[in-house]
Amino acid sequence: MSKQVTFPKGGVHPPDFKLFTSGVPIRNAPIPALAVIPMQQHMGKPAQCVVSKDDLVREGMLIGRAQGVFSANIHSPIPGVVKEIREIYLPAGIRSEAVSIELQGEFDRSGKDEPRLEWQGISGGDLLKSLADKGIVGLGGATFPTVLKYTVREGAQVEYFVVNGVECEPFLTADHRLMLEKSIEILEGIRIVQKIMKPRQIIIGIEENKPDAITVMKENIVRSGLDFKVVALEVKYPQGDEKQLLKAVIGREVPSGGLPLDIGAVVSNVGTMQAIYEAVVLDKPLIERVVTVSGSIIRNPANLKVRLGTPLSELIEECGGFTEPPSKLIAGGPMMGFAVLSADTPVTKGLSGVIALSRRQVRSPLQTPCIGCGRCVKACPIGLQPTVIYKWIEHGEYEEALNEGLMDCKECGCCGYSCPARIPLIQGMKLGKVMSRKNKKA
Repeated sequence: MSKQVTFPKGGVHPPDFKLFTSGVPIRNAPIPALAVIPMQQHMGKPAQCVVSKDDLVREGMLIGRAQGVFSANIHSPIPGVVKEIREIYLPAGIRSEAVSIELQGEFDRSGKDEPRLEWQGISGGDLLKSLADKGIVGLGGATFPTVLKYTVREGAQVEYFVVNGVECEPFLTADHRLMLEKSIEILEGIRIVQKIMKPRQIIIGIEENKPDAITVMKENIVRSGLDFKVVALEVKYPQGDEKQLLKAVIGREVPSGGLPLDIGAVVSNVGTMQAIYEAVVLDKPLIERVVTVSGSIIRNPANLKVRLGTPLSELIEECGGFTEPPSKLIAGGPMMGFAVLSADTPVTKGLSGVIALSRRQVRSPLQTPCIGCGRCVKACPIGLQPTVIYKWIEHGEYEEALNEGLMDCKECGCCGYSCPARIPLIQGMKLGKVMSRKNKKA
């Protein structure tokens, strides 16, 4: 195995709890009888709903059209009839229009042979259009529209295309299982991106706690005759953040307020590569994804391939339910995910996991005053001073917080995890960003 590398400063080592599901193969979740599909499943403007109540829809049919470059198409995950169109709240607190579809009729794809498209003769521009048509976004959590990320501005050169197989959040193993079970599809997805952007070098970064995935990816790269490099990374959170990943594998730092392309790089998640394969080769819109359902009180933790719009409650039921009432249900990982108020919350494109925690795991000691220990500063991978930024925000001095680097905060949670005073640093950073944007608009 290659020598392990990592980013140079900050980071933490939370228990990873990955053994719950790392050895559990992906299986299909039940098809929901009622799918609730939000129009906001991506960074940017919500898609415009193009169906009405009582409309009949087919599996994979367009139901939401992208509005602007930062938006993405939305497709129906099931055949059926539109029962209602209403507003719902997503885990991040965002209010979104959503289409409720009741399962009816015949599936166009599921259970049928899927002809493969030979894409090698298709131009990069047409491949990009296919990704836009199929509603592909980054599946690592940010849900940045993929067509926008891969549209390289004139004069720019992509030197490095870095594929993110790190999956450093505790509990989550969906990407790990994808690399073990769908490595050939992932590699073909990478080849499609290679044709679009023509990077000089392709690097796949995987944390060393996934040695089987590293081995499988390397073996299939050699077997396929590809010139891709696999880099084994030290186990450290947030290794999967694109800025930290680039520091580790190419030794370059994204400038403040900048993008990876500013240093000649583009980063995408392995799940996105598999979705790109399905979009181009199988002509399949993004209507399902792999989700880890885990936590100490989930009876049978699993990795499930889930139709978008499926309620979280149905995933939990598929995994045998709870062994005791949960104290907290998290959409995503425990470091950067969001607590959900209702298990009726639907699966969206950016949802990588559902984590159920017991009362013992979430007990919260009382917050005490900052003791100036500096642990949050030491843990911050960006090199910020979280306690200073938090104090400015606490006093409503948002401009001062911005001057201290508030917008560079990645909200990774390292500072809050390290704080012995249990100060809600990340919640403060989120509030500061929201208020700063409101003040700017005003």
